Amino acid sequence: MMSFVSLLLVGILFHATQAEQLTKCEVFQKLKDLKDYGGVSLPEWVCTAFHTSGYDTQAIVQNNDSTEYGLFQINNKIWCKDDQNSHSRNICNISCDKFLDDDLTDDIVCAKKILDKVGINYWLAHKALCSEKLDQWLCEKL
Repeated sequence: MMSFVSLLLVGILFHATQAEQLTKCEVFQKLKDLKDYGGVSLPEWVCTAFHTSGYDTQAIVQNNDSTEYGLFQINNKIWCKDDQNSHSRNICNISCDKFLDDDLTDDIVCAKKILDKVGINYWLAHKALCSEKLDQWLCEKL
């Protein structure tokens, strides 16, 4: 009986710490506030998020001298602050770990700042993969 309880607890804890892997339609719905912001369509944002993080809200990518966080892979050298980079410009005025939760509100606010300051090409995947043939990034369920 004790091993069953232990396994149950491990299963519960493992599930609670797993990344939030969103579907295309969930991302489409959650990013609706970005629709046409800065001239970027919602399918472009959905495509960019897919090619940037795989729709994983807890994605963390270590680069040579920086780390990128969350659905939009927001960089800790310029946009947010973490323990690894005490000299961040922190333009979004936020802790990078805030981009790792399921609430995308702060992610969207920062993404808008990035778009306003440097444009959509901050996300390298956009130009290469998300500037044409966007019908596949629509969500038919909505």
